[in-house]
Amino acid sequence: MARKFLYLFTVLIVLVIAGAFAYALWGTALIKLAMVPHADFIAQPRERAASYRRAEMWFARPDIAGNPALWLPPGYTPANGQRAAVFFIHPTSFLERTRWNAPLDNAEANARAALFLRGQASAFNAVGAIWAPRYRQATFGAFLTTQADAAKALDLAYGDVAAAFDAFVAQAGNRPIILAGHSQGALHLLRLLREKVAGTPLQKRIVAAYVVGWPVSRSVDLPTLGLPECRSADQAGCLLSWQSFAEPAEPSLVLDAYDASSGVDGKPRRGTPMVCTNPLTGTPDAAAPASANRGTLVPSADLSSATLVAGQVPARCDPRGLLLIGAPPALGGYVLPGNNYHVYDYSLFWANVRADAARRLAAFAK
Repeated sequence: MARKFLYLFTVLIVLVIAGAFAYALWGTALIKLAMVPHADFIAQPRERAASYRRAEMWFARPDIAGNPALWLPPGYTPANGQRAAVFFIHPTSFLERTRWNAPLDNAEANARAALFLRGQASAFNAVGAIWAPRYRQATFGAFLTTQADAAKALDLAYGDVAAAFDAFVAQAGNRPIILAGHSQGALHLLRLLREKVAGTPLQKRIVAAYVVGWPVSRSVDLPTLGLPECRSADQAGCLLSWQSFAEPAEPSLVLDAYDASSGVDGKPRRGTPMVCTNPLTGTPDAAAPASANRGTLVPSADLSSATLVAGQVPARCDPRGLLLIGAPPALGGYVLPGNNYHVYDYSLFWANVRADAARRLAAFAK
């Protein structure tokens, strides 16, 4: 299982890096040619919550055998007495340019998505039973263009996530809820918070929302989400977000895209501060030494296993709202241009995220 996880994770990263380098060196035209679909967007019927009563609509659910979110590195054992329900939205795993949205039965994309759950959602399996839906995710190329079809693809993907969330709420009972996602999953989580959580009775059941690998504007996004930014390590009912860069960081691709984007309410984000939670401290705009890192998920040299290594990676929030992690850690070299450690946002701090979720759940219980 560990070999498959690391092998396919590596393949995905290599493909993403190839596209990112092409974008940095040769610009929009080449990356569009390589990754953006040339086909027209195909409208499809919306999935309903009733569809997500079926086990085959989920990658992870408490009653699914071989749940990938239950993966653990050596030295860890499954937890007992999980008190919360976790809704996790996986990042982009569909890379084809033949269509704008992944079919639910696309074997390659589904395999990658399940493997992402092992390295990301697994951080939460000590505190809650994990639900992670299959959804018709937008292809990677949808994030590289402003075409109307890209927006339609993301809207279709969100529709599936929203339907799955309604089913999740019905299935999870009255347990406390943790929400988490990464990259495309975090983007959908932002909209989910605004449309399904903010101002509803459900808001009082949220332990924390981990909106990781996608920028959250403090002044444009946050006021619409129903949850404040987490200000202390033992605070419940709040939101965390970070984007990881080693130093020297060159985040212009990310910052330029951020400045050109709009928040969940349609207002421009340009020049607005981003939420930056330091996952080593659980607090915003903080700095912490490597000794505070309880464990980074690191692959072996031959990619045959993954282990946790403590005390190797520091973290500090810079004035722009980016999370800087010092000198580039040796995680296999699959890093995006500008020392962007986006694909490692969870694994860099895996053990700290695990502890953070447990601490906030304890605070929620009080």
